[in-house]
Amino acid sequence: MTDHPPGSGNQPEEPTPQPEGGSAGTPPAGVPPQAPQPDSPYARPQSQSQSPYAPRSEPQQPFASPQGQQSQAAQQAEGQQSYAAQGAQPHMTQEFAHTPWPSAGGHTAVAPQQPHKRRGGLVAGVAALALVCGLVGGGVGGYVGYQFGGAQAPGVTSLDESRPARSVSTAPAGSVQQVADKVLPSVVQLQLVTARGGGEGSGIVLSGDGYILTNNHVVAGGGSGGRLTAQFQDGRSARAQVIGTDPKSDLAVVKADITGLTPAELGRSDDLPVGAPVVAIGSPFGLSGTVTSGIISAKDRPVRAGGESGGEDTVLNALQTDAAINPGNSGGPLVDMDGNVVGINSAIYSPGNGQGQAGSVGLGFAIPVDQARRIATELKEKGTATQTTLGVLIGAGDQPGALVRNVVPGGPAEQAGIRSGDLITKVDARSIQDPDSLVAAVRSHAPGDRVKITIGGSGGERTVDATLAGQG
Repeated sequence: MTDHPPGSGNQPEEPTPQPEGGSAGTPPAGVPPQAPQPDSPYARPQSQSQSPYAPRSEPQQPFASPQGQQSQAAQQAEGQQSYAAQGAQPHMTQEFAHTPWPSAGGHTAVAPQQPHKRRGGLVAGVAALALVCGLVGGGVGGYVGYQFGGAQAPGVTSLDESRPARSVSTAPAGSVQQVADKVLPSVVQLQLVTARGGGEGSGIVLSGDGYILTNNHVVAGGGSGGRLTAQFQDGRSARAQVIGTDPKSDLAVVKADITGLTPAELGRSDDLPVGAPVVAIGSPFGLSGTVTSGIISAKDRPVRAGGESGGEDTVLNALQTDAAINPGNSGGPLVDMDGNVVGINSAIYSPGNGQGQAGSVGLGFAIPVDQARRIATELKEKGTATQTTLGVLIGAGDQPGALVRNVVPGGPAEQAGIRSGDLITKVDARSIQDPDSLVAAVRSHAPGDRVKITIGGSGGERTVDATLAGQG
């Protein structure tokens, strides 16, 4: 509550100016005393306002003489004396006690002033009039209260209202809700317990009999005495075993001892445009079934999934998204608005000194599904996967690009005429800014793909064709 300074707040109004020759509450000599009237907007003296019920062409008659012989001047004088007697009142005290009501003639009807000797008849008349005014006042009061207080009765709150009918509407097509309804049954929470500790992440159901795709770093150690458990959206859980892992692509396939699962639908990532809306689903910080949404922020982003201490083996050719991805989302799906998987969430950007557990800053990275599909198929069938290679050892130079330090004998690079000291600046139309860019670009292809390699440097620019090879 705000305190009011002295002199503020509800202060009495200035007294009503009094007629000359008299004071408030004391009528001049020779004039009979009048009963004070409440300061009601419905009972104003003629000198102040007209009755709302009287025609504008006729003056209001606030005090009608019983015999109808009193002159208008006398009536006005009597009204002014009565108004002066009551004084100024800042608030109405009895709002409807003396509320006027239109008579048959259109003028305001008020009980006539009778001498005290006719008290008996006057009491009966006043009683009847009071009953009518009470009913009228109640109706007018109800109307005014409705206008100022709304349709609800006094004291009624939102808590008193009945619950609405249960919503039976379906999710709009292409909405995040519809995507979540479709994909959630195909998302798994994975928990790993080993002798050195434990960890958790997410996975994607590949088949009804328990094959699950996830990240290698989620299940690393699960095949050497660790206990891996899969928790499903329908509340069931089952032990799982590692079928195959590929650290270079950070992908793994595990098999849960369960049936009756709902496999996810895999989409494609090669034609996914930047700015396309996407949804990420997983178990961040152990909160299973968490749904977040965003867009594809960038494509072909070279990312070291293992951080700065990681080597070439952890470089990803990633999709970048601003959908919230946190620890525990790893291995879960990134899906388009048709509910098709377009990426496997794998890494997040973590600014700062690395102390404590990282969280989302709107920079998440996912393995494109086109690459993940090929690797997962090999892991499921053979337990291992082949990586695409150009057959060179590279490093950083003093110019943008990847500097060739050595060429593998008989490899794709040697066959294409690439030599040590060459600076690779493009793979097809993709610009190469550093060694990680070249690794990501090559691994985005499958073994056997033919690509154009642009070589720059002091010797000028040239282009060669190379057929990429596979390496286990």
